[in-house]
Amino acid sequence: MKADARGAISDMLVPCGEPHAESTPQGHRTTWHEVCQTPVLPIVSVKADGGQTDNLKLMSIRSSLIVAALCAGLAACSSEPPQKKEAAAAVPLKKENAPPVYQVTLDSSKGPVVIEVHRDWAPIGADQFYTLVKTGFYDGDRFFRVVRNFVVQFGINGDPATNRLWSSPLPDDPVEQHNSRGTITFATAGPNTRTTQVFINLRDNRDMLDSQGFAPFGKVISGMDTVDYWYPNYGDMPPQGQGPDPRQIETLGNDYLLNNFPRLDYIKKATITQ
Repeated sequence: MKADARGAISDMLVPCGEPHAESTPQGHRTTWHEVCQTPVLPIVSVKADGGQTDNLKLMSIRSSLIVAALCAGLAACSSEPPQKKEAAAAVPLKKENAPPVYQVTLDSSKGPVVIEVHRDWAPIGADQFYTLVKTGFYDGDRFFRVVRNFVVQFGINGDPATNRLWSSPLPDDPVEQHNSRGTITFATAGPNTRTTQVFINLRDNRDMLDSQGFAPFGKVISGMDTVDYWYPNYGDMPPQGQGPDPRQIETLGNDYLLNNFPRLDYIKKATITQ
């Protein structure tokens, strides 16, 4: 995949500094020793069949120094609430056209988040998200990649067999909206590779992501303060961090996440509410 002067697309981001305390919607904010002025770019998905990961070089400015970072491709992963029981597989439905505008409520472990989807922003992505929510695909998903001041990513089901049912890639939508704070966009491993993984922008990433082909299809209209408090302290994906490995998630499902990353926040249930 061709990279521009800032680097190619990446789905990995390295937080700066160390947190003093865990942040919760009701509690104190996490205090960091340092904050990156410019985060590393997102967002690539890893194919469920273990396909090749796209790499990305990103420039991060800290103080007066320019640091080059290599970011490996990342797959969003799903997970269930903290229990061993696996959810029933989400059987794909026949694709249907979504309404022109609809809302999805994510009942998360830290509170509700409402996303408003506009089909005219990215019709193919909006239809895919609509079908995935209707099948219950995102129920139990964990927010496995939470990178402060960059993105939150999710979208691999906790059952490996279910992920394989949704492995057919989608054609791209043109970019009609900016990747501004609160917008939701499908992750990609290159042209025409979108499947189930999505990310929410935690900051205005338009300068980094718009030109890379990331097409937002909706935006958080309620609960963005909750999104900001989803657990971030496991860090980014290997090799940049020691957070969840998407290949392990795809192979081992929720057991891998529950045993190794038990504090990740998750979606209790995703519902089309309007």
